[in-house]
Amino acid sequence: MENSSGKYLHIVAFDVPFPANYGGVIDVFHKIRWLHQKGVHITLHCFEYGRGIQEELRQYCSQVYYYPRRTGIGANLSVRPYVVASRKHPDLLSNLVNDNHPILFEGLHTCSLINHPRLRNRLKIYRESNIEHHYYIHLAKAEKNLAKKFFFLTEALKLRLFQKKLQHADLILTVSQEDNRYLATHFPLKRVLYIPSFHANDKVSSAHGEGNYMLYHGKLSVSENYRAAQFLLTKVMKESDFPLVIAGMDPPKKLTNLVKKHRNAKLIANPSQEEMDKLIAGAQVNLMFTFQATGLKLKLLNTLFNGRHCVANSKMLSGTHLEPACYVANSVKEIKTQAERLMKQPFTASDLQKRITLLAPFNNNQNIEKLILLIFDSKQNCNGDIKEQDFK
Repeated sequence: MENSSGKYLHIVAFDVPFPANYGGVIDVFHKIRWLHQKGVHITLHCFEYGRGIQEELRQYCSQVYYYPRRTGIGANLSVRPYVVASRKHPDLLSNLVNDNHPILFEGLHTCSLINHPRLRNRLKIYRESNIEHHYYIHLAKAEKNLAKKFFFLTEALKLRLFQKKLQHADLILTVSQEDNRYLATHFPLKRVLYIPSFHANDKVSSAHGEGNYMLYHGKLSVSENYRAAQFLLTKVMKESDFPLVIAGMDPPKKLTNLVKKHRNAKLIANPSQEEMDKLIAGAQVNLMFTFQATGLKLKLLNTLFNGRHCVANSKMLSGTHLEPACYVANSVKEIKTQAERLMKQPFTASDLQKRITLLAPFNNNQNIEKLILLIFDSKQNCNGDIKEQDFK
């Protein structure tokens, strides 16, 4: 560990960030891992609603506080977004004001206190993971249940209004260049900088050769991911002779039943992280498809570090500049043609070297150094002496 013992940081996380097995917590956990490696003393505050107390976090954090989410009708009736109101707990403020260290708010969900008078003189950093009201509008579009659709639309409106609270942040850090442009436009007086998501991969490990199946993976309980899996099954690979594996957390019964109707399809429910890593590495083609262009899809990054060929649509790649690392396909015909062609094309040493070059901006070590400079050289940060081009 490097000698940085004078650096202390509060991190407010929207969920318990271990195990790092879904999009949002991946960035949080691996950021914590790298900050610890660089000698930063972390006080972690996280909201617990099913993941439990995780002793693993004690390896990286000086202190870990857990707060229960206030779920139910009370949080729903708040003028604040449900995802924010349900994460308001009096002990959080009490624990934050015990010192004068910087505070990193992970996601809009955690920003209930960002404008609190008792935190007025603290360095406050907002780390976005999505333009949240855009994300909820897309969830509403994908949802068939009318009650859920109404909830998502109402939440989107509340999130759009609550977003104004970000004017109280001293620094805004984004996960994609598209999101960076949006927030820089809406908060022109604020420092808005792009730092890619942190992730589990410290090197590119894509295997040479060929696999014998295509893979689509994601958190399958999310309607957007179910919709993508359904699209690939019924539209793209309907009459394909190549095997398609769909894997992920908590698949709905309707997806299980749908897979059974397709002779070349297989569903793997709730694989361990080790199993998922093997599935990604073993696939010949990873199908990366989404209907909504929001944030950086961390599963895309993980796939490019560990998998062979990747076929992705433009919305999956939006704002990432990772198009050269993928085969871009948007229509049913394009996706099917590209995927079936690549099933016969080995992944070579040349492909690997190209991938390594293209993924250089997502180097964890490089990006944590930038983050530490921004947070702890606060005099430079306030005076604007840190050059924005250093963070592109």
